[in-house]
Amino acid sequence: MAEKQEKDLQKVKELIELMKANDLIEIEVVDGDSKILLRRPGTVQSQPLVSAAPPVSSAAPVSEDAGLESIKSPIVGTFYQASNPDSAPHVKVGDKVNPDTVVCVVEAMKVMNEIKAEIDGTIVEICCKDGQAIEFGQVLFKVRP
Repeated sequence: MAEKQEKDLQKVKELIELMKANDLIEIEVVDGDSKILLRRPGTVQSQPLVSAAPPVSSAAPVSEDAGLESIKSPIVGTFYQASNPDSAPHVKVGDKVNPDTVVCVVEAMKVMNEIKAEIDGTIVEICCKDGQAIEFGQVLFKVRP
């Protein structure tokens, strides 16, 4: 029994090191009936999905992304442009979106999570490929407000 506890403790220590090395906020591992959920202390559960681009100084060259806002992933998972393989993508470059527009689906733990734009604007870039693994806070779309 003590040997199993030592192995379990070693696994937890390895997961903590993995979190530190990759600057992860949360990690969950499910293996049959066993489940381990590790969350860094002091982290906030809900993060805004949209963030403004940093202000551009008039003395600096203006980048292509100036004035764009980002739609970011609220969870770790797999990015899908459509709800199922036979459906058209929720949005494409040039589409106008509003805060209630579903822009994609992120699968996490076999649950399909619809991600909404939460902003008014026009999609100018899709930053992920269909089926791509994504991280929390990763930019999914760039939007011109």
